[in-house]
Amino acid sequence: MEKKQGSVLALFPLVVFLSLFIGSGVMTGDFYQLPVLVAALLASAVALVMNRKESFGVKVERFAKGAGHPDIMIMVLIFLLAGAFSATAKGMGAVESTVNLALSVLPQNIIIAGLFVIAAFISLSMGTSMGTIAALAPIGVGIGEQTGISLSVAMAAVVGGAMFGDNLSIISDTTIAAVRSQQTKMKDKFKTNFFIVLPAAIVTILLFIFVTSSQEVQVTIGEFQWVKVLPYVGVLIAAIAGVNVIAVLAGGIVLAGAIGLVDGSYTLSTFVGKVAEGLNGMAEIVILTMLIGGIVEIIKHNGGIQFLLNLVSKNVRSPKGAQFSIAGLVSATNFATANNTISIIVAGPLAKQIADQYDIDARKSASILDIFSCAIQGIIPYGAQLLVAAQMASLSPLEIIPFSFYPMLIALCGALAIVFNFPSVKAKPVQSTKEVYLNN
Repeated sequence: MEKKQGSVLALFPLVVFLSLFIGSGVMTGDFYQLPVLVAALLASAVALVMNRKESFGVKVERFAKGAGHPDIMIMVLIFLLAGAFSATAKGMGAVESTVNLALSVLPQNIIIAGLFVIAAFISLSMGTSMGTIAALAPIGVGIGEQTGISLSVAMAAVVGGAMFGDNLSIISDTTIAAVRSQQTKMKDKFKTNFFIVLPAAIVTILLFIFVTSSQEVQVTIGEFQWVKVLPYVGVLIAAIAGVNVIAVLAGGIVLAGAIGLVDGSYTLSTFVGKVAEGLNGMAEIVILTMLIGGIVEIIKHNGGIQFLLNLVSKNVRSPKGAQFSIAGLVSATNFATANNTISIIVAGPLAKQIADQYDIDARKSASILDIFSCAIQGIIPYGAQLLVAAQMASLSPLEIIPFSFYPMLIALCGALAIVFNFPSVKAKPVQSTKEVYLNN
């Protein structure tokens, strides 16, 4: 079969976006000097004027198709519900009560490490990093404000814990995509993946303890009402039960509103106002997500994604090299698409070909796909996770990245697992697509 040709020039809109977004902040010292939407709009304009073989109208339609892709629209809906849940829960006092409860239970010197563990548990239960960040980011902000600990550190703990579950949860989109593309079993991939990333989680906890240990935490623990913690508890229980994240967040909004109406925190009009406030607060990230979706669609059509696929797979010579090429493949695709699920879907078929050619166990190739996609997603400043966390804490995503220990460490652990062939697994017979479906 003839190999498709890619085009490095097709990646130019992404280069423009990153140069404007990051470069302006570095040059001016103020990452808010150039709004991120302006950078995305300029990159969109560059994407639309490229490829003169097609009419402008066709390119606009293709851009709109990417911006309105079902995955993008689902993400947008989650963003909006996350904003509404955050605002309504905060408005009826859920954040204050939850923060005070956490402060009364957790030793103050390990409060941020505890926040990471809580985020990891919730994301493992919910199967979504976005839902976890929506639920815990306001609590992280509250803890940061109460303790004086940097909000960047608190948000990094939330994002890191959220990426733990995004990578491991059996109901996570990334896990499902990785397992099905490599034709293996969900439970087998979980076991292999877990042993690779467990050291990263342990070291992350120790790092957060170390980073915050030198700070003198002076906290006045206020009163808390158990009933006001229920929106977060309800979200957690629903997630453990395997309820869809959209239903989880919608239920959280209703529960927060009901409690607020009963205890007098809300009237019907103020509750509706808080919902609207939460929706409006997500307007920027919704627009940005759609613009990036449109840019990626044009980059893909023009051969940018294919160029990345060809680049990372052309010099494979050994099983270890093949595993590193799979890691590089999904990482490069994630940089270009800013979506770890989409990057696995795009890179998965080629990764499967490489794995089969070099006799790499499907459990390992699926784990590599998932680990490196989540590692990149947790550190790119234009990824949804960091954008939402930064939005909720009124920070720049770039302020969170230096403390994003977990995504960096899982990339390191993933690389070491390839070098030292850990965990040692023998290749299993390849399953049919039907068998994979029935097993998952």
